[in-house]
Amino acid sequence: MTGPDHMPGHFRPGADDHSLTEPAVIHEAGSPGLPDLTGGSAAVRELLLALSIGFTLPSPLPRGLEGRDGLDAIIAAAKDTGLLLPDGTVVGTAQYALLKGTPTGRIRALQRELVDKVLEEGRPLGDLARELARSGLQDSRVAMELEEAANKVLDTDPRLAVDLYSEALLAGNGELDNAARRAQAAAAIGDMDAAGRLVDRLLALPEPPDLRLGVDVAAAVWAQRGMLARSADTYGWLGPDRMAGSAPLAAVAMIGSGNAVAAEELLAASPPTGSPTLLAVALSLTQEGLRQTLGPAPQLALPELIRASDMMNASGASIPLPETPGALAALCAIHSGEPAVADHVLKAALAAGQGGDAARPRLFLLQAWSSMQQDNADEARLSINEAVKANHWPLAPRDELLLAALDVGLARRGSDVHELVLAWDRAREAMMHVSVDLYSLLPWGELMIAAARLRETRRVSHYLDAAWELLGRLRNPPLWSVPLHWAAVQAALLSESPTELAPHAAALVRASEHSHLASVLAAGGKAWVSVLASRFEASDVETAARGLAAVGMPWEGARLAGHAAAHAEERRDMVRLLACARDIHPQSPSPGGGSERAEDSHNDVPAHVVAEGGMTGAADPSGLSAREREVGRLLLEGKTYREIGEAIYISPRTAEHHVARMRRRLGAESRSELLVRLRLALGEGYPPP
Repeated sequence: MTGPDHMPGHFRPGADDHSLTEPAVIHEAGSPGLPDLTGGSAAVRELLLALSIGFTLPSPLPRGLEGRDGLDAIIAAAKDTGLLLPDGTVVGTAQYALLKGTPTGRIRALQRELVDKVLEEGRPLGDLARELARSGLQDSRVAMELEEAANKVLDTDPRLAVDLYSEALLAGNGELDNAARRAQAAAAIGDMDAAGRLVDRLLALPEPPDLRLGVDVAAAVWAQRGMLARSADTYGWLGPDRMAGSAPLAAVAMIGSGNAVAAEELLAASPPTGSPTLLAVALSLTQEGLRQTLGPAPQLALPELIRASDMMNASGASIPLPETPGALAALCAIHSGEPAVADHVLKAALAAGQGGDAARPRLFLLQAWSSMQQDNADEARLSINEAVKANHWPLAPRDELLLAALDVGLARRGSDVHELVLAWDRAREAMMHVSVDLYSLLPWGELMIAAARLRETRRVSHYLDAAWELLGRLRNPPLWSVPLHWAAVQAALLSESPTELAPHAAALVRASEHSHLASVLAAGGKAWVSVLASRFEASDVETAARGLAAVGMPWEGARLAGHAAAHAEERRDMVRLLACARDIHPQSPSPGGGSERAEDSHNDVPAHVVAEGGMTGAADPSGLSAREREVGRLLLEGKTYREIGEAIYISPRTAEHHVARMRRRLGAESRSELLVRLRLALGEGYPPP
């Protein structure tokens, strides 16, 4: 316990070497580890005990030893025993034996004397306070120093703060002393249950200390649980008179739960006070940018929210938040059709540790969403893995929903029907734990599409009703409502319901005046309708498809072009649209090479690109592309490679490549097995030749 690493005055995250209570090996006094110190050796024993407790050489020492005649001889005798090391520390086994063999009252008296001497010298206790608390000493001075140290590192190192607050409790602090700050530290490391229990007990007091901070923590916990309306209610209970610097946080919760009017009233009643610190500016920019997302010029919101995230990164603060500025900026970017911008914001926020450990899973999951939307499934899965292992606690319900929607979206885009069904089952469980808020519309949109594809719309209908009602209360701001309208258009296509499609297509057209993304999506919706009606111009479809890719939706653009190619009457239109789909959604090069690349471009477009877009309700479960199914039908009719090529205007070599690829996809080991599997995959109407 003595020596350089245990000098008073410093706090370290893991200050437990040579602990008073956990030695490596146990030896009793009188054992080989501790010779029998009696008679003239009593002074040596007294010295060793003092040093084991935390006194140091040359000082401070207990009153019975300090200034004692012959102290140098006592020190020399202690070293001769081999129990006192040259650096002034006691051998660990001897230290334990001395402490174990000494009455507790004597140990506590020496510990208090040590605290007296250190403080009289005007020095902080440092790590000594932590060891004294862990050894069982209850002393208000030790508790106070630990509490003050925890307060200092609360915003920058909440994990250390959690440990220091716990040790202050051991040293005698009351259970609810600094409860709000303890809750903040617990929330910052992701322990939402502990934070929630603390603030519950705190807010039940008639006059709770640190009330505003306690409400901030409670609001952050409700938000993590996917119940943002409860966050807003908590701030409403606090009231504007006690709001002070928490007004921007309250505005985030209120707007997110659909009550922008209350947010405006609160901000008007609680003008900013205090100095414009980095943190204060970050919070102010957050609420200003968020309010702009609701207005007629939402394009002004994204720069404001990005600056808010930058300032939060610079502040290094880890305060409780209903939503981090980085997450809000990323959501705004994705909703604006700029997922690449969201990537940059999220990477910076993660590098800076914005929001502490509690925020890391959500930032990673939003990064995964951005990657998925840009058709980068591998990057999305890497970010999901990072989110799951971001801290020691399970994902909060809000993040579980986002993860479930990501799994659904990746399975849908990968045309993996089996995985989609499994992911949908997990999503059904996740959605039961949360309510709808403004910041969760992306996952609800993805779940709407998946529900339509799986004929499970009834499972999400009441959640979607809540989403439309929330947007209605906010006067349908284009930035937030446009992606959900687009999801509704896709769901209507999959549900074979033109009547359900019409109002959402009209909403996109109306929003085009204020939103570039809306105009692109409106053109995409119009192109889909024309393709499904088999009355389309290839040039119009290509323009719409490339427009979708330009706003960060390459998968949707390729799917539109691929489906149109499958319905093109002219071969040149088919080739043009397939080339467009391949350009937007690049896959491995076709094996045909040269002039056959255009003929074989169906190979370059995944099955879902062609299959999912039509009013068929689901992608082809065989996993074959439209061209492969066409080749398969001709093969089952007994045609040779040359005859297949003549029938569908491809070379015999390309036809052979199609057949080889079908064998791999269907797991057929021979031609006869391929024919059997093709009959099963293509269904009735294709008997053996």
